[in-house]
Amino acid sequence: MGSMGLWEIIGQSDQSPICAFDHEFKMIAFNTAHSDEFLRIYNHQVQVGDVFPDLFLPEQAEIMRGFMARALAGEVFNVTEEFGDPDLDKPYWDIAYAPLRDETGTIIGAFHHAKDISARLRAEAALSEAEDALRQSQKMEAVGQLTGGVAHDFNNLLTIVQSAVEMLKLPNQKEERRARYVGAIGEAVGRASKLTQQLLAFARRQALKPTVFDIGGNIRAIDEMMRTLVGSRITIDVDLPDDTFAVNADSSQFDTALVNMIANARDAMNSTGRLVVSARVVQAIPALREQPVRPGNYVAVTVTDTGGGIAQDQRARIFEPFFTTKPVGHGTGLGLSQVFGFARQSGGDIQVESEVGAGSSFTLYLPQVAAPARTEAVALDDAEGNDVVRCVLVVEDNAEVAASTVDALDQLGFTTVLATNGVEGLEEVKANAGRFDVVFSDVVMPGMNGMEMGRAIRELNVGLPVVLASGYSHVLAANGTDGFELIQKPYSIDHVSRVLRRAAGTRIRQAA
Repeated sequence: MGSMGLWEIIGQSDQSPICAFDHEFKMIAFNTAHSDEFLRIYNHQVQVGDVFPDLFLPEQAEIMRGFMARALAGEVFNVTEEFGDPDLDKPYWDIAYAPLRDETGTIIGAFHHAKDISARLRAEAALSEAEDALRQSQKMEAVGQLTGGVAHDFNNLLTIVQSAVEMLKLPNQKEERRARYVGAIGEAVGRASKLTQQLLAFARRQALKPTVFDIGGNIRAIDEMMRTLVGSRITIDVDLPDDTFAVNADSSQFDTALVNMIANARDAMNSTGRLVVSARVVQAIPALREQPVRPGNYVAVTVTDTGGGIAQDQRARIFEPFFTTKPVGHGTGLGLSQVFGFARQSGGDIQVESEVGAGSSFTLYLPQVAAPARTEAVALDDAEGNDVVRCVLVVEDNAEVAASTVDALDQLGFTTVLATNGVEGLEEVKANAGRFDVVFSDVVMPGMNGMEMGRAIRELNVGLPVVLASGYSHVLAANGTDGFELIQKPYSIDHVSRVLRRAAGTRIRQAA
């Protein structure tokens, strides 16, 4: 086939570079666009008969020769590659290769058809950069909203505490007033603790205590509380199959999540309407947010309301902390964030389906597990052995917390020994484990943390119980409590006393 006949095949009018070559990699035809572009990027005027790969820079020549050889061997393919002299221009090319055949089907050469995609790639890069900037801006906005919400709520709580403390300092206060101020401080601490737990739940950083439980059983157990929560003007229908739907999750956090979903539905209906709570097993979690479809057996708990629905532009934000569509003073914007965090940290997710004017459905997905074995409940007598004076090894690196804890325990009748870090605590146990009845340790400490110290004590096999305390620990959030009793900060000293007495009483009974 002559070059002019071939030329008619490949088309002179195409605006993208096209060239044909034979089995010796020699040019047999090309269009004007090919000639012009090669002159621009290599400052060389191509000629018929040129060995095409030899016209490229050395590091590019072998790449081009490889592409041409593949096409001459009969392969049809596309590649994206940079070709050109960096001192002139080095565009990105999308190049299509195909063999040339004669009337008998024999390959007599090959051709490539190149398109300069540099502008497109630059536009895509610019778009990606703009999207990254937008995402970063949205993240900073969310952080700002979160920070502002935390500051607002904590400042309110601190104001209550500050006022109560100042009133308690005044002389000649009546006992009734003093009790009221002390109660206000305690209530503020409780609200602050709940706030931090909700934030940790959203961030998927709370220390969960997973157990295998039947979701239907938990829903039935809080049925009366649900009806009290929504009020008499809202009808609740609970649709639960007879089957047992078991999950491995934190039972109390599940109850909290369900209550938050129901409270959200109640507010959406302005305390009038119909609420349906149902549970079923599904074979996958649908594609939600950045997650693809996740096959598997999941228990789906759905709360459906007859409220006004959620606008499309708000659905993506309803799980953000402190985001709320309610008027000021009618909601913190933390309820659904707790549901989101609990679901994701438990291996599940939360889905919202809504139509403006027609209500909303929130579905909580949790991985299904085998049903729990039936066991007889064993009552724990916290008061057993209270006449025995117990010795507690307190391990705490914060001096103020250590001093207040030791002082309180001393007043409650415990004997205490203080260690200021995990290494020191472990050495105290190694020196004389029989001296102690229980170890009460913080988790987050420099060097050896409380969890590591607890494991080391466990390996000593001295039967010494370890009780951990933590306001937050990434170790606990990621790995759980490893079988240790956990007390969440801020804790009441009464609760600490009961837990320590129970743990110490067990050790004393075993020793006896």
